[in-house]
Amino acid sequence: MKIAIVEDDINMRKSLEIAMSDYKEFEIQTFKNAKDALKGIDESFNLVITDINMPGMDGIEFIKTLGGRFEVIIMTGNATLQRAIESIHLGVKDFLLKPFDVDTLVDAIKREDKIQKVKKATHKKSNNKANNGFFGSSKELESVMKFADKASKTDASILLLGESGVGKEVFASYIHNNSPRAKKPFVAINMAAIPDNLIESELFGFEKGAFTDASQAKAGQFELANGGTLFLDEIGEMPYDVQAKLLRALQEKEVRRLGSSKDIKVDIRVISATNANLGEKIRDGKFRNDLYFRLNTIPLHIPPLRERRDEILEIAQEVLEQNCIKYEFELKVFSDEAKKQLLAYSWPGNIRELISVVERAVILSEGNEITPQELFLEHRGLEKKREITEMEKELIQEVLSSTDGDIDKASKTLGLSKTNLEKKIRSYEL
Repeated sequence: MKIAIVEDDINMRKSLEIAMSDYKEFEIQTFKNAKDALKGIDESFNLVITDINMPGMDGIEFIKTLGGRFEVIIMTGNATLQRAIESIHLGVKDFLLKPFDVDTLVDAIKREDKIQKVKKATHKKSNNKANNGFFGSSKELESVMKFADKASKTDASILLLGESGVGKEVFASYIHNNSPRAKKPFVAINMAAIPDNLIESELFGFEKGAFTDASQAKAGQFELANGGTLFLDEIGEMPYDVQAKLLRALQEKEVRRLGSSKDIKVDIRVISATNANLGEKIRDGKFRNDLYFRLNTIPLHIPPLRERRDEILEIAQEVLEQNCIKYEFELKVFSDEAKKQLLAYSWPGNIRELISVVERAVILSEGNEITPQELFLEHRGLEKKREITEMEKELIQEVLSSTDGDIDKASKTLGLSKTNLEKKIRSYEL
């Protein structure tokens, strides 16, 4: 396993080099800062381990610039909760607080190594999954993907529409990976997850001293995505006053950091997404009409999971396998009744809800077979569908009981011939 360690503290860096040299299964290469690492890391690396607080470019910006190309473990001596949360949003696998034992780091690396090996084995089973990031397939999905394939070859702005949890970020990533910008960064930002007063600085960056806590300059998401794709999720939640600045950035292809008088040229492709009704927001004066048309060059509507039922069991099976590996369980299976419930449920939370339900079932199931009771879907509003034969059997049994087993009376009450009723009694073993 080839590992890049990025650490500005020379003592820490040398200590890790010495300690890790005892593990022949790991090929270690260290870098003194993020900029050097960006120059030296190529596709041969399997894992990146980085500090957060570093001069020039900090660990968070570094991870964003990597654009999800590598799995990352963070190590830091003075992490804040905000930094930890931010790193988790970026997909960081482990967060180690200094000082830590080398054994702790090695355990984290081995966990990641195991996951990567399983992923490779899983990917070999399905080249389609490896190439597009989708766990299932359906006619509805394939129809949208055809449009996505055409759109990906262009630089046109794309607006992804659909309910929460349908996989809009997966689509955005798919479009990026199949575009001419695939080797450049893919940077995703969720408008709903950022406080209104921070969105502008997050998008466009800021200079040192631009505001009270600006102790050093920071590049915005536009700069970090330069050359690649910027995915703006929940675009309908963007504050109205920031929308004009976003429109200018898209039209002029340049941004200006807070506290700066200089414009910075950027070359990006923008994909945005929303589950909101932007038409209503425009009528209510909460979303700019001109920005809407700039973002909506190519609209793609992603259907909800209830309209893509062919994918449900495929996705559920993939998530089940992943979580058995993640939690080091023996491979589990869904019972036939559990599969029926998965298909019968309406999935208002879409794929995100399905993933959550399956993960919980894997964890809570006692044996190797997951039953309907362990899915807990009835608690989420699943209506128990009763078979007609079951209801007919109960009705005949009830009528026979009320007539003290008198076949003549029961047949008249049920509106059945005596012969037909007797056949059903034998069939139902009443």
